[in-house]
Amino acid sequence: MSVEIDSLFRLSGPTSADIESFHNDGYIVYPDVFTDEAREKLIEEITQHEPVRKYIDALDDPTDEIEAYFVRNWNERGLYGDRLIDDPFITALLQATIGNDYHFCHSAVNIAPPGIGVIEYHQDHHHWRHDNPVNIAERDKYYIQALYYPTGFALGDRNLKVIPGSHRVAPTKEAIIERMLAGEFDAEAGRKLVEKRLALPPGSMVYINARIFHGVEAKPLDAPDPYRIFNIDIFKEVGPPHFFTQEIPAEWIERACSERKKLFMREGYTEGCWDA
Repeated sequence: MSVEIDSLFRLSGPTSADIESFHNDGYIVYPDVFTDEAREKLIEEITQHEPVRKYIDALDDPTDEIEAYFVRNWNERGLYGDRLIDDPFITALLQATIGNDYHFCHSAVNIAPPGIGVIEYHQDHHHWRHDNPVNIAERDKYYIQALYYPTGFALGDRNLKVIPGSHRVAPTKEAIIERMLAGEFDAEAGRKLVEKRLALPPGSMVYINARIFHGVEAKPLDAPDPYRIFNIDIFKEVGPPHFFTQEIPAEWIERACSERKKLFMREGYTEGCWDA
């Protein structure tokens, strides 16, 4: 017998201010947007998944080399993790910001313990990293990341940081963060580009145009919590696959309703698929 879950979120859709933030700044921040039940159940599903549980248990006996837990693709989802893919709030958010023609691309889950280093500033849009005709044709299409933080984060403790407005800067080899913050791309962005460091409570979400420059700070060894949980779902406009566009598990297709199947019915990335 299937179990029906209402939305995992406290909101039903974005406001006009949210949509304006997405287009002008390149991201929307939703603090404490999960319901309490959804946040707790999602944490439970992730931490009780056997490989994750073994990883967390091993943190009590650390080795000299500290490594994060990272899995792409996050296919082994529980009931609440699965609901994220087409939760009514996520569907409303995607449709209000990029329209109706999009696909599920891929996903990942990450556990970061104290001692994990930084993720440098970067832009995620793989069609800008290759020069095949298919890549050039797809460069200006949306590539969206829904970043979920069930346990939240504090400033200086594995926090996300962004450069608002930098999604308007083409992700070329010349667009490096040092030049970005020196003002060399302010004219292209139509604004002064400055860093914004975020701090968010548990149960938060950040929705970004993946062309925005974003990075993550280190988690210090004396961090008060044992790890930060992060999971992500990525969506792309209808079209050829991105570099990480995953093959959809057969069981996902089998149990999907007609609307969810539309998200899944696209090609996954394979070696050479861009070489036409």
